[in-house]
Amino acid sequence: MPDSRRFPLLLAGAFFALYLIWGSTYLAIRIGVESWPPLMMAGVRFLIAGSLMYGFLRWRGVPAPTWAEWKAAFVIGFLLLACGNGGVTLAEHAGVASGVAALAIATMPLFTLLFGLFWGNRTTHLEWAGIVLGLIGIGLLNLGSNLQASPYGAAMVIFAAAAWAFGSVLSKHLPLPAGPMASGAEMITAGVTLLIGSLLSGERLQHMPTAAGWGALMYLVVFGSIVAFSAYMYLLKNVRPAAATSYAYVNPAVAVLLGVMFAGETIGTEECLAMVVIISAVVLIGLPQWRKPPEHGAATARAN
Repeated sequence: MPDSRRFPLLLAGAFFALYLIWGSTYLAIRIGVESWPPLMMAGVRFLIAGSLMYGFLRWRGVPAPTWAEWKAAFVIGFLLLACGNGGVTLAEHAGVASGVAALAIATMPLFTLLFGLFWGNRTTHLEWAGIVLGLIGIGLLNLGSNLQASPYGAAMVIFAAAAWAFGSVLSKHLPLPAGPMASGAEMITAGVTLLIGSLLSGERLQHMPTAAGWGALMYLVVFGSIVAFSAYMYLLKNVRPAAATSYAYVNPAVAVLLGVMFAGETIGTEECLAMVVIISAVVLIGLPQWRKPPEHGAATARAN
């Protein structure tokens, strides 16, 4: 009896974590890059989070990844976290509003479908309609003053969405570690890669990060990387994949609202229209997934 009562509460808590926590990470990144060099912050975040997750899993008796699994984790970690999350961090450091970055990343399912074609995945008419509508949304997003003011940031955030999508598709064809150990290994390898990139690019701490900068980093480590990902893994086991990945059309609205309320960001008419179009496109893409039972599981989580 207690288990049956706790189950809905766990589901509700897991959805809350995905919708609110992952939606808020864009604002946390925006706050963090005001104190931290972008690649350094992302590298420290994932190295700490991955090490904590790896250590906990090993303590629980989970086998260490094999050499082949470490190599696969490096490839996927590089695409999803180093390029995906690193791209978002660089874009926000370049001045892209956190809400606009979230909107651009919401196009990730479009790229996932397109990359899936290379592996022979079939695409329904609804999914093609979603792809076309999503591309229109990307065009509208780039017409807004936010991305026009930072072409570099615009390129980085679209590149981040594409890299995350390609890594998600490729992950199904590589020998990754089982369960959460895959995420731990991916975060460790991506963290090291990002820190090497930070060193080679000449990033330096000009001064000690502020309290807000440290707080943003810790929030991203504990809540953005560990708590929310654990909630995502729980949902993948207990709900349909389309429900577990529904954060894709909730996070942008959360990120825009938090950015306006707490960071003084402004969203223009073009960005508002783009949000409606992009979220509609993601819903169209998700409809076929709601209609059919899961076949091979859902894609890996997202880039923030």
